Amino acid sequence: MADQELHETLLHTLHAEAGAKFGPFAGYSMPLFYDGQGAIAEHLHTRSSASLFDVSHMRAVDLVGSDPAAALETLVPGGITTLAEGKLRYTFFTSDTGGILDDLIAWAMGDRVSVVVNASRVDHDLAHLRTLSDVEVIERADLHLVALQGPKSEGVLSDLGIDVSALGFMSGMVADVDGTPVRVTRSGYTGEDGFELAIPADLVVTISTQILSDDRVELAGLAARDSLRLEAGLCLYGSDIDDTTSPVEAGLMWAIPKRRREAGDYPGAGVVSAQLDDGVTRHRVGIGTAQRRPIRPGNEVFTLDGERVGVVTSGGFGASVDGPVAMGYVADSSATVGTQLEADVRGKRVPCHVADLPFVIPNYKR
Repeated sequence: MADQELHETLLHTLHAEAGAKFGPFAGYSMPLFYDGQGAIAEHLHTRSSASLFDVSHMRAVDLVGSDPAAALETLVPGGITTLAEGKLRYTFFTSDTGGILDDLIAWAMGDRVSVVVNASRVDHDLAHLRTLSDVEVIERADLHLVALQGPKSEGVLSDLGIDVSALGFMSGMVADVDGTPVRVTRSGYTGEDGFELAIPADLVVTISTQILSDDRVELAGLAARDSLRLEAGLCLYGSDIDDTTSPVEAGLMWAIPKRRREAGDYPGAGVVSAQLDDGVTRHRVGIGTAQRRPIRPGNEVFTLDGERVGVVTSGGFGASVDGPVAMGYVADSSATVGTQLEADVRGKRVPCHVADLPFVIPNYKR
């Protein structure tokens, strides 16, 4: 996509002034990393302190109606009607064939359910949600999302006058910031404690600048966000999950409660149930290596006897573990942790093995 066709977030000038190196992502010009820091430094700073990520290319959508939670449950296998007010839940849209159409976060907000969907799937997801009966689907393009991630994030927000001490992981509140409501959730996609803020357009630059004025906070780009979520074993839609992968293959059955499994009242439930009974031919696994050479997406994976058994879907350098980390899909016969394999990296076979996920234990506040 040509540069002139890319959208810019409201924080684009702030990123440019900070020396951002931009790249295209989901139709937006997004900061990949910043001059003088780089992705590795940004990654490590997030793990030790706090980093601010621009995620306003993602979209908040409100569902309003007589029972929006029950309506949403007809499209997803997650437990939405049992979600207590103020709590969040990870779930995904499934197709009639059991594939994953997108993953999302649902938040029970009393008179509505708010969901955040991926930037690359906004149009699809809005159309999908609008198939629901008796639900008004409100696209909140007026709210811009930023993520403050890292162990010092709570202190940063507290010093700004936003008391989040009572929030546990996957819960949210609406804070009053100078008379303006700002949605704050204790969530994120880095494996660290942290928060996502949905800020009205006229305040997003001001509040982001205030956050960055704290010496504990630095900007971080999409490259660090990707390596952080990979270390935490978190899927990226379009890479690790899509409409050709099922929750069983992807190792996401933890997100489908017993009630929904037994009821089988979501799209693709029959396929998922059959896979649970009969097994699947492939599994998403972690892939580690003692080599320093990173294993990249698209690299094929082989047994030591030369049989192709899978492919890498995400891979790169894990700064926290000081070595390459990857994930991908391998055949059921090769999916046991510790299985020795080889990855084809530009024509060279690199020794690797099936590794436990996550590579880094998440640091969420329970």
